[in-house]
Amino acid sequence: MRPRTARPHARRIGAVLAAAAAAATVATVTAPTASAVPIVYPAALTDGFYNAPADLADKAPGEVLAVRSVPPPALFFDTTAVQLKFRSTNSQGAPIAAVTTVLSPTGAAPARPVLSFQHIVNALGLQCAPSQALYTSDPNLMIREAPALNGALQQGWSVAIPDHLGPTSAYGAARLGGQITLDGIRAVKNHTPLALTDSPVGLAGYSGGGMATAMAAALAPTYAPELELAGSAFGGAPLNIGKMAKGLGDAPHPVFGLAMAAAMGLEREYPQQMPVSEHLNPEGVALRDSIANACTNDIIAGGAGRSIAAVADTINGTALLDDPSIQAVFADNSVEALTSVPNAPIYEWHANDDVLIPVDAITSTMRRYCDAGVPVQSESVWSPDHLSAAVVGLPGAISFLTDRFAGVTPTSNC
Repeated sequence: MRPRTARPHARRIGAVLAAAAAAATVATVTAPTASAVPIVYPAALTDGFYNAPADLADKAPGEVLAVRSVPPPALFFDTTAVQLKFRSTNSQGAPIAAVTTVLSPTGAAPARPVLSFQHIVNALGLQCAPSQALYTSDPNLMIREAPALNGALQQGWSVAIPDHLGPTSAYGAARLGGQITLDGIRAVKNHTPLALTDSPVGLAGYSGGGMATAMAAALAPTYAPELELAGSAFGGAPLNIGKMAKGLGDAPHPVFGLAMAAAMGLEREYPQQMPVSEHLNPEGVALRDSIANACTNDIIAGGAGRSIAAVADTINGTALLDDPSIQAVFADNSVEALTSVPNAPIYEWHANDDVLIPVDAITSTMRRYCDAGVPVQSESVWSPDHLSAAVVGLPGAISFLTDRFAGVTPTSNC
């Protein structure tokens, strides 16, 4: 059965593509709401494949719940494709259902390398999920990294692309994304027909996908200690959500919509701790409602030129970003703030003049990893903007992972 394709949206910026996971109401329970203003969740997909089973809590993280074969996506060649629904865990420790799409070369060898690729995440609508976007006719939602991923497939690898925003499309929830990524790898290994139980695994992603990748790498030693990762490669990753929110929201900003969307996504994931809706003024409520089911460019267009002061009021003299509970949520989803470190080599890249990503958070995090003895290759690449740096840096990431799969001793430029 072929999944429902995404609806075309208004014009979106080229390479920033959205990924979102399953259905909002699919979780079968409504998330509790602390705010007097109801939290807005995304509209559900009509595809029952995403539904969470009644016995979900009885399943182990990474346990496969359902499987379906799907046609190879149009941009991928000489491949087979299968989608796995699996059990994962949200930021509150509750069970959720998530989905990953696994592409493999036709006639693939058993125990071949697996690349878990976390696609760029900038969306609040479920129709933007990779499992949906892989089959869309909308050119703005297609997987722009397809050429590099085709190269990985031609090397004989399998590529797993998880819907790492979870069943409420919780954009900005990096901890959730890391856990779904790791459970997606567990699912891939658990599905014996794929013959990947003994495969080496590498992670890669850029921007929002890089954030999920970096979080998965940091959480792996504690969340999934049985997984032996070969290495992780991430670029343009916002490793401190709080710093990024201030950078995009303190003054009117062309892409303020991304900060607003991240606040909404985190509110969905932390309904008791993230009182965003309580702070919103009428302009903020209108913006929230207009982008609640949007993909990247509609989000950016809706919030362009706005700021936090334009959409949110203070409560008892406390501004939105200064709310202690919101600051705690930011810390929980910022790789820079984690005490844990990866247990496998890291390749990191970023644009040399990235105005969207707090580069100081990347620098401090890589320094902490180096001090802990983690092999780190950190590269500042020339690029005119944040988006094109994805294309510039991805070949280096694939080369890094190729060496890890081949058993080449990692080098470090700490």
